[in-house]
Amino acid sequence: MNHEPMTFEHYYAVIMAGGSGTRLWPLSRQTRPKQMLSLFDERSLFQTAVQRLDGVFPPERIYVVTVREQSGELRQQAPEIPEENFLLEPLPRGTASVVGLAAAVIGLKDPDGIMAVLGSDHFIGNEPQFRDLLHAAQAAAMDGFLVTLGIEPNFPATGFGYIQLGESVGFYKGLEAFKVVRFTEKPGLEQAKRMVLEKQHAWNSGMFVWKIGRILSEFERQMPDLSGSIARIQSHWSSPNRDAILELEWDGLETQTIDYGIMEHAGDVVVIPAPDLKWSDVGSWDSLFDVLDGDEHGNIIMGGAHLGLDTNKSLVYTAKEHRLIVTIGVDNLVVVDTGDVLLVCHKEHAQRIRQIVNQLKQEGQIYL
Repeated sequence: MNHEPMTFEHYYAVIMAGGSGTRLWPLSRQTRPKQMLSLFDERSLFQTAVQRLDGVFPPERIYVVTVREQSGELRQQAPEIPEENFLLEPLPRGTASVVGLAAAVIGLKDPDGIMAVLGSDHFIGNEPQFRDLLHAAQAAAMDGFLVTLGIEPNFPATGFGYIQLGESVGFYKGLEAFKVVRFTEKPGLEQAKRMVLEKQHAWNSGMFVWKIGRILSEFERQMPDLSGSIARIQSHWSSPNRDAILELEWDGLETQTIDYGIMEHAGDVVVIPAPDLKWSDVGSWDSLFDVLDGDEHGNIIMGGAHLGLDTNKSLVYTAKEHRLIVTIGVDNLVVVDTGDVLLVCHKEHAQRIRQIVNQLKQEGQIYL
């Protein structure tokens, strides 16, 4: 297909911003999760996610789904987005419910709308290509496809989901879309190596584009309980009982992701690969090495002062401007000092921070 989209008037962005803040612990915390952090410049990851939508979505067509505890800070960070466009989950229930709520609310305003589901805490180095992808995905969605944006894998990651590409369904705005054969969630290393070598897979970015009516019909078919709850919430959205109904319905929802709940068993799913998006989900401290340039020794120094002897390929972060961290004879370390917590781990074990966070939760510690 090579047609131009008729209009961008019916195109909406939904930013999922309810993360709990564990992956970049101890810098990210429950009260200040990753999307609120400023890692790459003076802007937070959330502010960057909003600002890279310039030229595609005006503020009134950007919606943010978050939790009440984070909504005040996010509203301050993006005052251009109307307050009513911040949709508040009573409790985190997974990305399926996030998508369902946003689709229901936008559907009331614009039943013919198309929504792009986006993250609030990703790094995207090639923003012009990202906007091109959004335009291409909108065109594909107009043909009735459920569209996912795929990332061309450049190493055998085991922390990402993979999407197997099938036959081409054509070009949209100059970008080729492929049928999705299957989703594979977080493969082992050997399987990941095979998939990268085959060059028939993309990483699952967790970004999707579809018609409002199309995704709501998939909820009705595959997740009827959630569909019923969303329909009841939608019918009371303009009533004085809205918050009470939302709380009541949300309390009984099953926690589920949009990937497992809908995408793996949906029809007409296509993926548009992004060959040079320079994308990272910033899912761990070691992932910063993929998006930040190190010094002549491959070290990434953030925050305060660092003095290193024979220190290579290490990340050192301190929240205190006048605190000096000294490293001698070390390679591939992650050192993060937040004042109340000092983290030291090998780069290869950065993904295990989640285990520490879970242990702290079980022990009722205050460092979360």
